[in-house]
Amino acid sequence: MPKMALRRDLLTRRRAMDRTVWQIASEAAQQQLAGLKLFQQAACIALYSPIQQEIDTELLFASARSVGKQVLYPLVCGSSLQFREVSEAGQRTSGAFGILEPCSVGEDQSLASADLIVVPGVAFDLQGHRIGFGKGYYDRCLSQLPKHGILVGLCHDFQLLEQIPAEEHDIRMQYIITDKRIIQVVTGTMPD
Repeated sequence: MPKMALRRDLLTRRRAMDRTVWQIASEAAQQQLAGLKLFQQAACIALYSPIQQEIDTELLFASARSVGKQVLYPLVCGSSLQFREVSEAGQRTSGAFGILEPCSVGEDQSLASADLIVVPGVAFDLQGHRIGFGKGYYDRCLSQLPKHGILVGLCHDFQLLEQIPAEEHDIRMQYIITDKRIIQVVTGTMPD
């Protein structure tokens, strides 16, 4: 199925989720990630603010901040993303596309400083490929970094497919975490 059709179908399914089902799945996926060494050992984590029933990240934020981790969130600047430190939940306000973005309170940070980058998506596959909303913000941002932290795709289990259309230049995730599964893409084994 072409990317556009996959994107449309999965967004429709995600938007139609019952609020309680969404909350349960969000909590389960976040607990899966928070329980991994790669989360626990990261000093700086980049998160996203969810829209349209994406897996929430508030528990990850609270968990990270409770032990003094630095947390970055993206904000749209023209056709690119800038990341800014957020130390309190109230430091985000509605920005581009209605997504919560960091207020001007925090300091801009290079995404290269993040040990762990949690990436949203409409679909992921078992090889680590991702389909986003189609605007290319994350792909552009990640491709401009000479090196980056561990990339984790966070999604509902129904968004994890066997294979999706991919291009040579696509940035692949190293882990995919859902409310039901943890996939380590590199080796296909379960992480610690």
